[in-house]
Amino acid sequence: MTTQTPALLMPPGGQRIMVIVAHPDDPESYCGGTVARLVEEGCEVHYLLVTRGDKGSDDPTMTPERLAVIREQEQREAAAVLGVQTVTVLDHADGEVEASLALRRELALMIRQWRPDVIFTFDPWKQYEIHPDHRATGLCTFDAIAVARGRMNLPEQLRDGITACRVGDVYFFNTDQANYWIDITDAIEKKLEARHCHISQHLNDDFVIRTGRIAGAEHKMKYAEAFHHYRM
Repeated sequence: MTTQTPALLMPPGGQRIMVIVAHPDDPESYCGGTVARLVEEGCEVHYLLVTRGDKGSDDPTMTPERLAVIREQEQREAAAVLGVQTVTVLDHADGEVEASLALRRELALMIRQWRPDVIFTFDPWKQYEIHPDHRATGLCTFDAIAVARGRMNLPEQLRDGITACRVGDVYFFNTDQANYWIDITDAIEKKLEARHCHISQHLNDDFVIRTGRIAGAEHKMKYAEAFHHYRM
């Protein structure tokens, strides 16, 4: 696919954007600058989280139940910083996400209900991706996009008055096959501010600064986010 280095962002296909991730803080870490730009340009952005991040703590006194509440609230605060319209959180167990038929159905239903033009998610084919939740979320999202398109798929949803939805473009983040770069130089501070909402995760800025500079260097951008763009 031809390498693209857009000066402006607006992804092809429309203004309704859905970001599907595994855990709280994933959106801000991997595409927070892009989300900030999308919102600035008038797009509607919706977050869909598969888990509440209930295992994301090294504190032996922290319970999964308490952490889930904390992390969901942190995610909603981070989304508000970026101007994201809505946040939906499913209740799959952190660390146990599988690319199952059940999850595919859930995601396909959400896609059909929210009707995005563009979806951002993990690249499930990234070589040596160590987190199983990331792989499963990306793969199941891609499968759900295909399922959501057809009248023959999940017909019980269609009988309930929910219509098929054709997503135009998918942008895979956390990829090793980047073909699309977004200049987030003007949005880097907003991205960092949103990440700082995830207090329970003790996040530092090094990851964002380092990856942003690496992604931007080849295309003469100070900071960028890299994606694999797939036109459906």
